[in-house]
Amino acid sequence: MSSAFRKALKSHQRSHKERSQPGFRKRLGLLEKKKDYKIRAEEYHKKQNKLKALQKKALEKNPDEFYFKMTSNKLQNGVHVLKQPKEEVTEEQLKLMRTQDIKYVTMKRVSEGKKIEKMKAELHLLDADGKQPNKHVFFFDTKKEVEEFDVASHLNTLPELVDRVYNRPTIETLKKETIKGVTDPDLLEKLAKQRKHQYNLLKEHIEREKKLFVVEQKIQTRKDLMDKTHKVKVKKETLNSPAIYKFKFQRRR
Repeated sequence: MSSAFRKALKSHQRSHKERSQPGFRKRLGLLEKKKDYKIRAEEYHKKQNKLKALQKKALEKNPDEFYFKMTSNKLQNGVHVLKQPKEEVTEEQLKLMRTQDIKYVTMKRVSEGKKIEKMKAELHLLDADGKQPNKHVFFFDTKKEVEEFDVASHLNTLPELVDRVYNRPTIETLKKETIKGVTDPDLLEKLAKQRKHQYNLLKEHIEREKKLFVVEQKIQTRKDLMDKTHKVKVKKETLNSPAIYKFKFQRRR
């Protein structure tokens, strides 16, 4: 009963309002309350304590102090900024990486690989420049046999055909069979030039395929770095290989 009476009495009580700024002090703005003062005082003391801590840190600083991170940071306008590592890429690689997507580069690399396989199947790489020369070892029992040794007679072929690595018929075959194909020296020289031109084209395709592979790997590395997983650089980027990172293992569901 008493609690109900007390509640009814409070409903008729006068609502007390906080004092506002007097009229002759309105030029000073709103009147500050205690809760406003507490917030302002706490912020002021927080700033003062931070300044004192920084001042103490500056006074106690060791001039010979060294951290390994100092080698990768620099002071810019009073703020420590991480130095951006220089990218080891050529202008051609950079242009391709900025303008093309990884799918396009992969498609071009696969296309070059197919062209290389097709040209290798046609040319057989029998007399290509830079190919490791074949070795043919002959064994003899005496020095006299070595001094009297003749490669053409031993292989039973003509001396003009000894240096060939392919299509080296024996003397019996030449007597039985008729010569097939081109025999004109001028036409043979022309065919040799065409074959050399084809080998040069094959070499260019191989170099282009290697460059596209490097670009593809570098683009994929940059895409992987967008992941927020903790990573450590194991090997720096070079002109012929991408940077290698070791990512922290995360178990996937």
